[in-house]
Amino acid sequence: MDKGKQVERRIGKIKQALVGLGDMRPGSLSVQTRSWGGQYLQLSYTHQGKGHTQHVPPEQKKAVERQLANYRKFRDLTQEWVGLAIELCKLKAENLDQS
Repeated sequence: MDKGKQVERRIGKIKQALVGLGDMRPGSLSVQTRSWGGQYLQLSYTHQGKGHTQHVPPEQKKAVERQLANYRKFRDLTQEWVGLAIELCKLKAENLDQS
């Protein structure tokens, strides 16, 4: 199989993986300590150039962690897709030059 077909096949698999990701959100989850004692979960993220923080109830911790993991997977897959798209464009240009 030629390199171009391999790249196209991988891009197709990335597209399928993206469709199945589910809920996602950027950011990080951390444990904050109150000055008078006690702890709570806080989600911190940047969206459209603005920083945001949000309190996360303990019962939502697993769901938020899953959303954060889905976002990281989304980011990794889209970065790979862009790299493959660049490679595919170069391969197509080489094939045109050889014709």
